[in-house]
Amino acid sequence: MTAQPAENIDLSALEELLAQQDEPQLSPDEFKTVFRNHPAGVAVVALLHEDRPVGFTATSVISVSAAPPLLAFSLASTSSSWPAISEASTLAVSFLADHQDHISARFATSGIDRFADGGWSPLPTGEPVIDGAVSWFRARVVQRTPIGDSYLVSLRALASHLTGTGVEADQEPTASPLVYKNRAYHRIGNDTTV
Repeated sequence: MTAQPAENIDLSALEELLAQQDEPQLSPDEFKTVFRNHPAGVAVVALLHEDRPVGFTATSVISVSAAPPLLAFSLASTSSSWPAISEASTLAVSFLADHQDHISARFATSGIDRFADGGWSPLPTGEPVIDGAVSWFRARVVQRTPIGDSYLVSLRALASHLTGTGVEADQEPTASPLVYKNRAYHRIGNDTTV
């Protein structure tokens, strides 16, 4: 499925549905404040586009279904990575380790070559994964759904890897995940278990 450019998407049905619901709604700032205080795992989504790596930081990656194995993330239609994602057939999602906040910051910075400083490796199929990440998925794009000013990109997991566990998917990774909350990075340690 090839996605339409954001300016060509007809959101009239969604806008009409939202207008029919005449209840008050949150302002963008109120909405963002709630989610800033909700911790999220940090991932880098990366792919090859026109023989060049493209990637960005995402805290919106979610598990959708185990059978079939589906995950998703959202991406603003104004993102510099959107043109590549709009044409991608496969990509990789690397879940960053607690010491990789500098990688998250690099992949969140606009106007730079996010891959120039290294720290990544291509899979045999070409998709870039972040070296030392807690885990990664290689996935096929199955749907790009316009929602508001963003897209929900749905993926089918094709392959995965957990750092330090070999091939056993039920083992705990040896690295801890990087977490983002209220505009700051956080680390989860064994002593934070409830």
